[in-house]
Amino acid sequence: MYVAVKGGERAIERSWDLLAEKRRGDRAVAELTVAQIRGQLRLAVARVMTEGSVYDEELAALAIKQAAGDLVEAIFLLRAYRTTLPRFGYTLPIDTEAMHAERRISAAFKDIPGGQMLGGTYDYTQRLLDFTLLAEGGTGAGDEDTAPATHAEPMPRVLAMLDREGLIEQERARPDAPEPGDLSREPLTFPVDRATRLQNLARGDEGFLLSIGYATQRGYAHSHPFAGEIRNGEVAVELELDELGFAVEIGDIEVTECQMINQFAGSGEVPPAFTQGYGLAFGHSERKAMAMALVDRALRAQELGETIASPTQDAEFVLYHSDNVEASGFVQHLKLPHYVDFQSELELLRGLRTSGGVASRPAPALAAEEEQEVAHERP
Repeated sequence: MYVAVKGGERAIERSWDLLAEKRRGDRAVAELTVAQIRGQLRLAVARVMTEGSVYDEELAALAIKQAAGDLVEAIFLLRAYRTTLPRFGYTLPIDTEAMHAERRISAAFKDIPGGQMLGGTYDYTQRLLDFTLLAEGGTGAGDEDTAPATHAEPMPRVLAMLDREGLIEQERARPDAPEPGDLSREPLTFPVDRATRLQNLARGDEGFLLSIGYATQRGYAHSHPFAGEIRNGEVAVELELDELGFAVEIGDIEVTECQMINQFAGSGEVPPAFTQGYGLAFGHSERKAMAMALVDRALRAQELGETIASPTQDAEFVLYHSDNVEASGFVQHLKLPHYVDFQSELELLRGLRTSGGVASRPAPALAAEEEQEVAHERP
């Protein structure tokens, strides 16, 4: 066993104390509350819920506070907590067509059934710092304390306009379709079906998916996408109870959905039609849902008979490296003691230099305290 730091457990406990001090910050400033994070940092909360695989705004806000704003660490905390929760069952698929939408746009069609709903978005801002936010209680230029407007009536999907003409592929539920796997309980194995891929992408790191999605647009995939529809709002969640024999509504969740229209595909047996990529995330998470849809389409290359010529189309490459909890663990474990491993490589290098007739300079003498510590670290 390694002795990671001088002082052992006492030093580690003191490290926790210092971490709490840093997280609290200047005590002359009011402490940031979980309720404030939940209400005012909603986009960060949405990301932590999505990649942490838990829809709970309060817990996501707590994780953000505990992690001092490090969203990857907050995602790790929430996902670790998730493993302690009992599972009561599986809900029915949510019906996003029946969404109470706050925002719903299409970049492919100007006029769509139900109309375009811009909602609240940064898309039309000038990206200039708003110094009014520095004032106590400042809400920002043009902001008013009003509830967001929602569209309560179901709005048909934009892609249904293409589907009526048979111009776009549509996935429809088949009675004989197998139940989708549960990636939170089963390890990722290859080959992997699309349902499992989408689960993986939903939990995947937004920055990673954004970069991969960007790469597909720069030519590293057979992709020329159009944002067919992006919608954000609340949908009902239903659970089927055996005791009752029918489904009951157990609550509402906010989600963002993206359907990306892509180029033609066809063959001698199948007429040309648009293909699509799909993305869904908790909360208001447009960038994540769009990146997910771009990557989903790229990973369908083999299914659609396209040549796999880029890592963006390689499911094993993308899915294995998209998880920020796994990635963070592998990178950050390099901070932990590797004294024995390094010493063995150091001795090997010295031996190679000696056998090659290259003399190494003598190692510098250690101070008595350092010598004692090294001796203590040896197995």
